[in-house]
Parts: sequence; structure tokens; C-alpha cells
Amino acid sequence: MGVGTFKGAVDPETTSFREFPDWFRKFNEENKPKKVAMFCTGGIRCEKATNFVKSEGIEDVYHLQGGILKYFEEVEADESLWEGECFVFDNRVTVDHDLQPGSYDMCHACKWPITDEEKEHPHYEAGVSCARCHGLITDAQRTRFQERQRQMKLARERGEKHIGRKEKA
Repeated sequence: MGVGTFKGAVDPETTSFREFPDWFRKFNEENKPKKVAMFCTGGIRCEKATNFVKSEGIEDVYHLQGGILKYFEEVEADESLWEGECFVFDNRVTVDHDLQPGSYDMCHACKWPITDEEKEHPHYEAGVSCARCHGLITDAQRTRFQERQRQMKLARERGEKHIGRKEKA
């Protein structure tokens, strides 16, 4: 997601956890690591990844117990080795070291975290697309996303809560 990491970590640049096995097999073949240490947001994917990596022949596999969120709870910010924010799988999008909502918003179309600066790009349309996915969504998706945005705006104007995904305050 590109919003934060530990200094020196290898980023698999995958867009979903389903891509991890293929990425790791290639990484393992090219690098022949003897030890692997990994981290994830809450620790659950690391449990699964640890088992997979071990099944691929790596015996020394470590992961951050409880994930980055637990790390944030236990390590003081001034002692932390984490750089940036942490992507979370809820409406906060990212959190900072104090577990407070971060500075990112989310593109509704591709679910990628975006900055205020990225919202200034000509291909950004709130709730519809960002520069990353602008050319990837279909006309039908664009129309559907635009209608969703229109309905959200109408609900706001009426002082009502929209029935869809919670909006970031």
C-alpha cells in the first residue's frame, strides 16, 4: 500500500494476499533466504504466511506477534522502527503510531489509500476513481460509482445518514 513500513523491509508489491505465494516462490528462488521475518497489520495474515513459507522449505521464519497494531501499542513512538502510517481494513484507512486515524483517504474504486495531494490529480473524482485506477474501471462501474456519490451528497444535504459505507469524518 505504500503508506508505511519498517526501514529496510522488502515490499512484495502485491495488491492482495492471494498474490503472496507466487511472489514468495519467485523471491525464494532468486534470493535463497535462510531466515524470513515478516509483519502485517494485525498478525493474522502473518500466521498464514508463516505456515506457507515453512512449507516452502524455510525453517527460520519469524513474524511480529499481534502485528503492527500491537507493536504500536507496545513500543513508544520515539523508539519505533516503523516509518509512516499503517494501513487498516476499516474506514480509518490508516492509523498513526498512536492508533489515531491517519492522513490518507481511500479511493472507492480501487480501495487504494490516497493523499490530499493525489486528490488534486485531474483523474481523481471523489468516490469514482483516482489516478491509479482511472483507466481501469469500466463505464458501467464509473456510472455506478457516480450515482453512489450523488446519493451520498443528497443524503448529506438532507441531514440523513447514507446507507452505504461510512464516510470519513
